[in-house]
Amino acid sequence: MKKIVIVDDEPNIVMTLEYTFKKHDFEVYIARDGSEALEILERVIPDVIMLDIMMPKVDGYQTLKAIKDNNQLKDTKVVFLTAKNKTSDIEKGLKLGADKYLTKPFSIKKIVSEINELIAS
Repeated sequence: MKKIVIVDDEPNIVMTLEYTFKKHDFEVYIARDGSEALEILERVIPDVIMLDIMMPKVDGYQTLKAIKDNNQLKDTKVVFLTAKNKTSDIEKGLKLGADKYLTKPFSIKKIVSEINELIAS
């Protein structure tokens, strides 16, 4: 079973993504911020991590850096899903090592398609 860690502090987005990915046969793990995500990642190596940028405590940029600095996680696919949609934000996210950068609001169909395509590559 494919595993995904969804990291977002917005409950409605988390519920929608969790429901959708479970329906598509993913094992889903939820974190409300970067520090929760890093705790989960100590015991789970997912196929993909979906990461918001603007979160309390540890933001998405800091979380991505910690993931890329971890030998066990550094090759894990990471997708930013965020409201930060300026070109400079997108460039920063990709430069830090994100595999994809998707913006909110989003199409759930497009998200599932992008994630499955990323895992298959």
